[in-house]
Amino acid sequence: MMAFHVREIDWSEFESLLAAQNVDVPIEQTKAWSEYESGIPGRSFWGCVAIEHDGDAVAVAAFMDYLTHRFHYLRSHHGPIWFEAPTPSEEAEALEALRSYVHTRDGKVVFLRLAVDADVDFACHTLSTIPYDTTVVIQTEGGEEGILSRMKPRGRRDVRKSLRECPAEVADETDLAAADFAPYYQIMVETGARDGFAPAPCGDYERLLATLGPEHARVFAARIDGELCAWSIVTISGKVAMRYYAASKNATMRQHVGERLVLFEAESLGEAGVERYDLMAVGSEIAPQLMGLNEFKTKFSKELVHVAPDRDVPVRTAFYGALVRLQHLRHSHR
Repeated sequence: MMAFHVREIDWSEFESLLAAQNVDVPIEQTKAWSEYESGIPGRSFWGCVAIEHDGDAVAVAAFMDYLTHRFHYLRSHHGPIWFEAPTPSEEAEALEALRSYVHTRDGKVVFLRLAVDADVDFACHTLSTIPYDTTVVIQTEGGEEGILSRMKPRGRRDVRKSLRECPAEVADETDLAAADFAPYYQIMVETGARDGFAPAPCGDYERLLATLGPEHARVFAARIDGELCAWSIVTISGKVAMRYYAASKNATMRQHVGERLVLFEAESLGEAGVERYDLMAVGSEIAPQLMGLNEFKTKFSKELVHVAPDRDVPVRTAFYGALVRLQHLRHSHR
């Protein structure tokens, strides 16, 4: 029987352990991100842990405490960060040790929300949010032609059409957005109304840019005749970037602005040393609600990339069971 143990660590040790490993560190597993999220009401930094096997660290995770509907849960975005991919049984045993540790340390935590790849019998589909297990990653090597060569034929056709015909001018507008995010937020509100979601408050985007800084968060934008028509916030951590937020005006959606903007983003990131540009989340069997994203995002790569989806790991099982029953009751009344 393998022996897994969970130990609390500080940010210094967290970063030191990761520096010794050849692994990608998601932006959400950084101290800067924890400082950003701590500015959102109901969220606070809970702590970092090392998951050890027979005394050696095999993974780390940083957790935020979320207070919602008068109960607490912990979230580790894209965590734990495994130094080597675990087997399903190793992952299950590590998660069991983790939830036992959390239960002992903090009795108010109802469940953990974290990335779980294996079909662990005590890990549940998330109560809220839409987990995803599939994404599109653009390899930025080789500049424009290298990026185009790795696209699907339909993607290359659409992007080349955009380069020929799209009237938009594209640029890095990080400084402009940091100085005044209001024009960008107006387009996010329009996008939310079109796509059926409620944007976060404007201050959340402003705080993200201010807290992460231009080293870790860039704003790319497209304008037609000087008028802002589309933009994205891209986060950067090491050699990996993620297209975290994106918005566009209804009136210019058919002018291939999006294709031109994504190509510019990938080129710019490649020039800055980023090797992989993650477009974040497409639809799959576990996330059919996201299928509407596939037509656009899958243009940019011939291959889809699997990622571990978020799952809930109950800590206070009776309380979590009551939340599940309440959710089912609400759905039945709809």
